[in-house]
Amino acid sequence: MNCPIHGTLAARGQIIEGVVVSDKMQKTVVVQRNYFVKVRKYERVKKARSRIPAHNPPCINAKEGDNVRIMECRKLGKTVSFVVMEKLGAGKVAEVKEKTEATNEIPEEKKSKKKVKVKNG
Repeated sequence: MNCPIHGTLAARGQIIEGVVVSDKMQKTVVVQRNYFVKVRKYERVKKARSRIPAHNPPCINAKEGDNVRIMECRKLGKTVSFVVMEKLGAGKVAEVKEKTEATNEIPEEKKSKKKVKVKNG
């Protein structure tokens, strides 16, 4: 079984934390990591992201919106070289989805605020 905790998969190398943005594949999730890159020419920083496909063992079963820790392992597929080690908790996306499904209401942050234009004269 390809699980570093309950199976025989050896995990070594990089340890990365990120958010699961897709769990549509079988036993694989896409983990997104947001970070900043310094642009020396303009002396500013810009936002960047990397999306890493990682093996999702059935014993962990991470879903979309979960914060996870992934670790490098041997190649498990053409693009998969990481495995999910643990769930760190549900992210904001998952919490908002749970609240809206439970109450069937639009969250306060998402409600549209109409601006009223006042004519001068």
